[in-house]
Amino acid sequence: MNQTLLFLIPLLPLACAVANMLFGMRLPRLFAETLAVCGVAASFLLTVLFWSYADGDGTRAVLGTWLAAGEATIPFALQFDALSAPMTLMVTGVATLIHLYAVGYMHEEEDYARFFGLLNLFVFAMLAIVLADNLLVLFLGWEGVGLCSYGLIGFWYQKTGNARAGTKAFLVTRVGDVFLAAALLWLFALTGTLSIGAINAQAAGFAPAVLTGLTVLLLLGACGKSAQLPLMTWLADAMAGPTPVSALIHAATMVTAGVYLLCRLFPLVSLSPAGMAAIAVVGAVTALYAATCALAQREIKRVLAYSTMSQVGYMFLAVGAGSVAGAMAHLLTHAFFKAALFMAAGCIIHLAGDENDILRMGGLARRGPRQLFLVFLAGALCLAGAPLTGGFFSKDAILLAAYTQGTPLFLLLWGAGLLTALLTALYTFRLVYLVFAGEPRGYSHLHDLPQLMRWPLWPLALLGLLGGLLNLPALVGGGEWLRHRLGALAGREIAATHGTEWALAGLATGLVLLGWGAARWRYARFRGEWDNPGSRFLLHGWGADAAVDLLVVRPFTAIAGLCALGIDRALVDATLDGLARQTTACGERLRRLTSGHVSTYLAGFIWGFLIILGWFLLALVR
Repeated sequence: MNQTLLFLIPLLPLACAVANMLFGMRLPRLFAETLAVCGVAASFLLTVLFWSYADGDGTRAVLGTWLAAGEATIPFALQFDALSAPMTLMVTGVATLIHLYAVGYMHEEEDYARFFGLLNLFVFAMLAIVLADNLLVLFLGWEGVGLCSYGLIGFWYQKTGNARAGTKAFLVTRVGDVFLAAALLWLFALTGTLSIGAINAQAAGFAPAVLTGLTVLLLLGACGKSAQLPLMTWLADAMAGPTPVSALIHAATMVTAGVYLLCRLFPLVSLSPAGMAAIAVVGAVTALYAATCALAQREIKRVLAYSTMSQVGYMFLAVGAGSVAGAMAHLLTHAFFKAALFMAAGCIIHLAGDENDILRMGGLARRGPRQLFLVFLAGALCLAGAPLTGGFFSKDAILLAAYTQGTPLFLLLWGAGLLTALLTALYTFRLVYLVFAGEPRGYSHLHDLPQLMRWPLWPLALLGLLGGLLNLPALVGGGEWLRHRLGALAGREIAATHGTEWALAGLATGLVLLGWGAARWRYARFRGEWDNPGSRFLLHGWGADAAVDLLVVRPFTAIAGLCALGIDRALVDATLDGLARQTTACGERLRRLTSGHVSTYLAGFIWGFLIILGWFLLALVR
């Protein structure tokens, strides 16, 4: 089979995106929707068909030369290997179900062609990141998901809040992109290539300070896309977009791009102990920060957004602890159950008449569709890390990796991870009780729910529950399939006795039960939410937006005002306007000499003659 057929995987969604953007509104709605779904579904089927291409060292496919300058030649090439293949399968599979869900969710949307065109384009950009053989192709996809997120988050741009949320996501993630671009240029200067394989192979020859600098730049670039501290403020506001967009961005695509970048360049970043520690610290602190924020949120999708930020923090912690297999296992499992939760949240909002506030919901366990409750509960159990769910095994593997590092720093980060696990169980079951328990608090009747919004939830919920099988530990008879599949890319092998593993698993189980018990005591019979400075502090994300406004936006505005008023208007404009006025005045004086009177011209002639004569006589005297 021709290896270049691998290019069909990303190019099919791109072709469907272009077709919808150009002709979608001129064709029947069903055609545009079918085209969008089939483009992504075909990519999924091709990934399954080409799965064997990832065996061994994988397959490299080259379409042609993209850039040639001097001795440097950068091809448009893809790498389909043990790391990219599972990621591609997840992205295309989850995206297919989200597209199907979107057909039902957006059935009343008039601008459907733009929506599905952007959704397809988003998938293409993410596949470019995942399959990239070199950092230039990766950067193409990196900027592509940023552009598409701007268009999709602000899709309903007629609403000012939505437009601002899209702009905010675009600008904040651009900050991280600057750091990634700097890392790419530095790597090119050092190696003369942007090939990921070549860079990883040459990384051992870099100086320690260079490795640390590159790792920090890559980390900051990853923080932008994955909404980690300090570039995390855009993610919660991104909930302004349609629910399918939330599911796609926060589950299978954009927020995991930073994790994938660090995993793909792990042979480089793992050579810097300081860089690895920085990755782990950023992940653990972000996980804890986001979990505390989720405790106080009132909008259902904002709770899930902060939980995404927290779970991605766990993935960063896994990379920093040296476990690529742990990070990827949690990435894949999280994609399944978080997509199910977001899509179920969209169904809940639709049922409750576009109500987002969980304090105004309640009673859906008895009044709503039974299957919706079961799906949401399955996703919630995975998120909380309930025993035997996919989230339990993948999160436990990360905590084990941090614990077995054994250093004081990683033991502290392990403790932060445990506290985050407790808070995760608490806010997850808080969400379940407030939405499904008790009596309805803010809506009078339930709206109809299209079938296309129902059945795509089941595969995702089942995959989330069974996701632990991807990397099931030997402790419970598993073969750690993903770690063996990744081979040398899996990171360090976690060495721990079965006694230690059982103890940590028991501790994690106890934390889940404690979180469930606290949520049940507080929210099973809702008696009103606490309203105090502490809860308001968490509701507003620790005042992160206010801090950014105070430390960045206002100084930038002041400097811009100084440049506009003090330099541009007072100096530049005043100088130019002054010169123009003087020139005009001189011209006005000269204009008076052309009065049309003969006597004036004769007087001018005589005065001119006398001046010339005087100058001539002065020359003779000398």
